[in-house]
This record gives sequence, structure tokens and C-alpha cells, in this order.
Amino acid sequence: MSVPPSANADRIAALREQVRAITATPAGMGRPALPFGVPEIDRRLADRGLATTAVHEVAGATCAIADDVAATLFVAGVAARAGDARANMLWAFGRRDLFAPGLAQAGLGPNRLIHAEAGRDPDILAVMEEGLRHGGLGAVIGEVGRAGMTATRRLQLAAEEGGTIALLLRRWRRGGADPLAEPSAAVTRWRIASLPSAPLPVEGIGRSRWRLDLVRQRGGEPFSCIMGGCDAEGHLALLAEPDGGSVAADDARRDAA
Repeated sequence: MSVPPSANADRIAALREQVRAITATPAGMGRPALPFGVPEIDRRLADRGLATTAVHEVAGATCAIADDVAATLFVAGVAARAGDARANMLWAFGRRDLFAPGLAQAGLGPNRLIHAEAGRDPDILAVMEEGLRHGGLGAVIGEVGRAGMTATRRLQLAAEEGGTIALLLRRWRRGGADPLAEPSAAVTRWRIASLPSAPLPVEGIGRSRWRLDLVRQRGGEPFSCIMGGCDAEGHLALLAEPDGGSVAADDARRDAA
């Protein structure tokens, strides 16, 4: 007797939940996590948030300036909520294009931010590694175009050693090569796209809206959702339910490695 496809799907989903329950880190043990504070998102993450002793990669969905800004503010919002409220954040970059008022609107004020202009990608990665091993920072952010498996593994080890979250902002470079195409040791990999702002009942500009695509996470499934952009404390707002855990097929194949 054949088994209905729906029964097989339910059985597979149940098995996945059992594996997740077995492999999940018990509360209060192992690496801690930074939740987004949105249950519909946090429950889809393997660590019920972003692991705070790990590397997380973020890139704009395209090379458009609006997507680049959305990715930058997403990173700023995560950093703003990481560590102690008085903890400083290290931001390493190759060019001076950060807009301080915009970062402040995402919760990351200039009084908490240490800038490090390092120039080339290898130098930025080296600065990040030193900052992570220091152990006294709330978060370490770095803007790079390329960061291969060896470099991201070194960052992961440094994040574990210093107990600090590493946020790798992958910039689009000339030629249009996808910054998330190369393999990486990052625990999560995100693409952020800017969408039309939320409508208002009166004339004006509503809250920014982003499409978040978690294209890969260690120990969990990819998913997508529509979110309201960061508020003054770095928090997002859920504007639409996750889309059932799927992303584009080419993304899934590309990031499976």
C-alpha cells in the first residue's frame, strides 16, 4: 500500500525536529545566541538567534546602493544589540563611506564605534582577527570583497577564543561577482534587499522594509521573510510571515558547499 506524499512530508518534518532537539545546545550551556526578538524568525534559526561566538556574513542582494545600505544597517542593528550596552564595537573598512547618522538611527551611536581604516581585504581581516581575540569588544565588523574558507575559519576560531560575534559585510566589487559565491566557514549567510517602505495613512515616508534571505545556516534550513528595518535600538519588525523555508534553487546549490 502506497503512503500519501503528505504523510511522507510530515514524517520527514518530524524527523528533522527530533534531530534538531537532539543536537540543540541546552539552555545556559554551550555558545550563547543573540535573538532578534521576533519569535517567527528566532525559531527558524538553529541557535534560536545569532551565535555570539561565531562569524556571520551579510551582503546586499544586488550591487544597487539601496541594497548595500540595507545590508549595512542590518549589520549595524545586530552590532547595536550585541554585548553590554556600554561595549565598544570595532568596524574595519577599506574606504570612508560610513554615514554616522544612519548608523545611529539603527542603534549604533558614534560613542560606541571604533573605526579602523585598513585598506586591503587581507589587512581588514587581520584587524578583525585581532579585535576578536581581544575579547573586550561587543562586536567586530569588517567590510571585505573577498574572504575565502581559510580566512573565515581563522575568524571563526578567533570569535570562539574571544567570545565575540564577528559580522562580515561582503561588498560587491567591480565585475558584479556574487560576494557570497565562494565557500565560507560562516555559521549564517544573509542577503538583504531593500523594498518600498511601509505605506502610511498620510503623506510621508514609512518605515523601511527589507527582504531577508538566510541562504545558508549551519544546522538549519534557509528561509526568507519581509522585515521592517532597524529602529533606534537595532530591532527589526516582522511585516510578513517567512515563506516556508525556501530560497532560490541556485542559491541553495551555490551555498550547499
